Amino acid sequence: MEPALPTGIVVIGRNEGERLKRCLESAARDTQAIVYVDSGSSDDSVEYAASRGIAVVELDVSRPFTAARARNAGFARLVELHPSVEFVQFVDGDCELQSGWLRTATRHLQQGGFAAVCGRRRERAPDATPYNRLADIEWDTPVGEALSFGGDVLISRRVFEEVSGYTESLIAGEDPELALRVRKAGHRITRLDREMTLHDANITTFGQWWTRTSRGGHAYAESLYLQRGDPETRSVRKLASILFWGGLVPGAALLLLWPTRGASLLLLLGWVALAARVHHREVRRGRTPRTARIYALSLVLGKVAELQGALRFTWNRLVLGRSSLLIEYKGPGRSADGL
Repeated sequence: MEPALPTGIVVIGRNEGERLKRCLESAARDTQAIVYVDSGSSDDSVEYAASRGIAVVELDVSRPFTAARARNAGFARLVELHPSVEFVQFVDGDCELQSGWLRTATRHLQQGGFAAVCGRRRERAPDATPYNRLADIEWDTPVGEALSFGGDVLISRRVFEEVSGYTESLIAGEDPELALRVRKAGHRITRLDREMTLHDANITTFGQWWTRTSRGGHAYAESLYLQRGDPETRSVRKLASILFWGGLVPGAALLLLWPTRGASLLLLLGWVALAARVHHREVRRGRTPRTARIYALSLVLGKVAELQGALRFTWNRLVLGRSSLLIEYKGPGRSADGL
């Protein structure tokens, strides 16, 4: 008879190489109830996971890959193999679970009151590139009751089943979309002041950063499309900000360039004002001036990248009537520390 296993882990990945090995090793410290879901890797991910005695799900390549689809498949396999599981920790294959996290998070959910809990995700090498530093800032969300969570989250099995899991068609933004449905079902989410995972972004080029940021804009637009009958105010505000700063301001500056004899370029001072305001805010929060400058610049330029992603979704869904394909920004297998 199977011993009680209150918490299981679902790991998803694609060509993660050494990152996946670290992830699975960290998961095995806390439980044997682990499922790895592979999305068409060409490296030895599947073979390695199987060699560790970990259950492996290989997604059918005839259907588009999404993280949401992988997580749902992993969840289904996990509860099939371990029916006593009450909580499920989802973790991306480029992350390493921190020692003690699973035990603390499980105890927190067992005490009741919350359906999902997350902690602090950090970058493995935040100083390796400015883009890694930006990712580390992105993960630094407020502690306490939360509106959303990311790809690393411990969630109640009962609640996950109640809301029918992830929306598999989403190529990005599947986590906040699930969190929204969890909250609309009357459940609460919290973030603990506790180290949860080390993430290996390994973003080394501007092109990678741009693609990743563009994917975020795609996610905002698709999420709002799914909410169109009952949109959240913050979703509307986010997309409005993207349209204004990423589209209207630079668009008006360029379109009016000739009739105003170049005076319309003064509209771009709005970007400067926005960057200055963000810089000041981040310094007050304790960031170094250099980090605050990098973040402020990325936020302004990111509006244009996010607009590109939002327009991509709009074109594909509303004009061509089709879904976008997976947007990947990271290549296979080398980690930020050179492994």
